[in-house]
Amino acid sequence: MRFTVKYVYVLINRGVLSMSRPKPGKSTHAEALEAALDGLGPLARQLNQLHTRLWYEQVHQDLTGPQFTVLSLLELHGDMDQGTLGAAAHLDKSTAAPLLERLRGRGLLEIEKDERDRRRKLVRITDGGRRLVARLAPGVIDVSDQLLEGLSTGEREEFLRLLRRVTAR
Repeated sequence: MRFTVKYVYVLINRGVLSMSRPKPGKSTHAEALEAALDGLGPLARQLNQLHTRLWYEQVHQDLTGPQFTVLSLLELHGDMDQGTLGAAAHLDKSTAAPLLERLRGRGLLEIEKDERDRRRKLVRITDGGRRLVARLAPGVIDVSDQLLEGLSTGEREEFLRLLRRVTAR
């Protein structure tokens, strides 16, 4: 799909796409299906596809968004244990461990056992990881700006506020 956020926003404003649900008791099977197809799931998937394409084209072809998030959190907050880092990056355990190993394998972070608690693994960003996130951060911001270019400043703030509220579960 090559829909831009601006195009989707225009379709919603013109009433072609709707985020509203059919009224209970008055919907037909077809109306329910149309509402499902016009709902959050398909729109979220389209937004994710667009973000992924722009990221690949403009930010980095070998570093994913979650990997950038992990490195950025380490750069901003310093060393963390693996569980705290995974939670801060909104990664489940089955995703966090292999992601960290890939970054370690590329020399972007170090993982070592905590001397006080050998069950814990401490994660530290390397100088190479620091240089990479510093270099990529402007591109990450540009991708976000492109995705939201059809919105006014106030609409952008409201859209992001609502997304944060929805995802805060």
